[in-house]
Amino acid sequence: MRSSFVLALTSLVACTASDDKPQSKSAFKVESSEVTLQPGEEFTKCFYFHLPNTVPLQVNKWISDMTPGSHHMIVFASLGTQPPDGTIDDCDGAEIPVPVYGTQIPHEELQFPTDDGYGLPLAQQIEPGTAGFFQMHYYNASDEVLTTHVELEAFALPEGTEFTRTETFATYNNDISIPPHATNFKVSATCEIFDKKFWSMSSHSHKQSVATTISDGGNVVFTSSDWEHPGSEGWKAPDFYQFQGTTLTWECTYNNTGANAERTIESGTSARTDEMCMATGYFFPAAGPRGCFIDNGSCQCLL
Repeated sequence: MRSSFVLALTSLVACTASDDKPQSKSAFKVESSEVTLQPGEEFTKCFYFHLPNTVPLQVNKWISDMTPGSHHMIVFASLGTQPPDGTIDDCDGAEIPVPVYGTQIPHEELQFPTDDGYGLPLAQQIEPGTAGFFQMHYYNASDEVLTTHVELEAFALPEGTEFTRTETFATYNNDISIPPHATNFKVSATCEIFDKKFWSMSSHSHKQSVATTISDGGNVVFTSSDWEHPGSEGWKAPDFYQFQGTTLTWECTYNNTGANAERTIESGTSARTDEMCMATGYFFPAAGPRGCFIDNGSCQCLL
């Protein structure tokens, strides 16, 4: 029988490839409890855990897997209290902080750049015993009952490896309000950007979205017309991206013509009933993750 909560920590062993770059080893794996989906059922759930590492880890690769019925997953490090490990709820057990990792494809391997421009690998700092949770959007488009779960495995650099810290950047717009039956309805927000280098940038929105754009002044940094699989823009040494202006603008275009067409759609975490418009990415050098959000027309950025 499958355990409802699997969290394993494996030992880290130093290994060096032929080019003398340090190679990461599997550090821990988190597996959610199984969730049963009836045909046509759609909802968002959260699964809570603590990581078992007793020393800081420098994670430079994530591998995630989602079984059929899982639409997307976002991994968060909790900012406060949360339910006991193994709990699954409707995502009302913890505040939503800046994400650590996210995916919208069944199997993804995210390898961080191995060269920051000065020969050092990039890695995220994962503190001992970090409290966290998966936010999981499930949708069963089949005619069969599905039992589904998600998995996340972290790979870390050997202990003592010199590295440059990278972390996530994310924006959130709390002012979304899409009228009933609206088409080509645009929601745009702008915040000041900081002088850092980016090696990846993407977006996140829900099913009413038909286009997303991230801009640096008049320069488009990222664009997508696929809300389910927006893809990403990536850069590597020596051509990491640095914003030329002082602001970042992110915009989503919506058509409220589907199942929610009779009501006003507002900002929220439910992929079934609410909407999001986010710019997401990884930057460096970092002291921690960074998030910016719009509320009542005002932008606030938090480290």
